[in-house]
Amino acid sequence: MTQDPGLEEIPDKLYFRIGEVSKLLGVAPYVLRFWETEFSALTPKKSDTGHRLFRRKDVELLFRIKDLLYKKRFTIEGARQTLQQHRKAPETQQHLFSPDPLPQIRDELASLLDLLSH
Repeated sequence: MTQDPGLEEIPDKLYFRIGEVSKLLGVAPYVLRFWETEFSALTPKKSDTGHRLFRRKDVELLFRIKDLLYKKRFTIEGARQTLQQHRKAPETQQHLFSPDPLPQIRDELASLLDLLSH
């Protein structure tokens, strides 16, 4: 998955502690605990001592949540709905996590304008 530059930085491990995930995402651990309460798909395991152990799929989901909330400026509810729709029909929702198409559109429009002005 190369939808988010951060996904490439995920080490190849089975489990991650909350501190590791916090550093990978660049958010505080309390933010991750809050997101856990808001997104039912996010289900880290708990160790015998009660520490959260995130799997790679959890970390990837957290990157998607961060992208929706911070970059795309969704509300919690909007991000939750988007993730639910994505789970139901992933092939039709790929555009939600693709890079911003506006710079490419802007370049194409500038090229067209240049052609028309000659």
